Amino acid sequence: MGAIRTPRDRWIEEGLRMLAAGGPEAVRVEVLAQALGVSKGGFYGYFRNRAALLEEMLDTWEREVTEAVIERIERDGGDARERLRHLFDFVGSGRVLATDAGVELAIREWARRDEGVARRLRRADNRRMDYLRELYGAFCPDAGDVEARCLITFSLRVGDRLIVADNGPLDRADVLDAVTDRLLS
Repeated sequence: MGAIRTPRDRWIEEGLRMLAAGGPEAVRVEVLAQALGVSKGGFYGYFRNRAALLEEMLDTWEREVTEAVIERIERDGGDARERLRHLFDFVGSGRVLATDAGVELAIREWARRDEGVARRLRRADNRRMDYLRELYGAFCPDAGDVEARCLITFSLRVGDRLIVADNGPLDRADVLDAVTDRLLS
């Protein structure tokens, strides 16, 4: 009986964790194998080399933060405001590693040093903004208002984790709920 192989997506998932923790330099085959509790030989059954893994990690991230999220929100249904609320809840939940803020920030930092990653990030950001425009446009007749709401929504998604200021008498969750209510009004 042969050894059970570690599934390909486990290598990618662990690679994304390492990326979030330490950037692309932290994604090393030997370290990945140790984290997964396997030999590094299994890695080469799926990937030609480390560069191939990094490409698949980026493919997974891009798919998961764009089409997979959109498909999930659309499947849940509802009017545009309800879908936006579902979107905010889902993206903020951390249930999908690729949508984790740590992965998002690591990819943004990586894109500052790598034009190929920057192109992917631009494509993903544009797809996400297009989806937000579609949703906000369903109930906001003013194009400027739609763009403002999209930029606020997206800026909050990317930057919330970077803001460490106190929220006065409210906790962060209450403030985020108030922002959501304003965006959806």
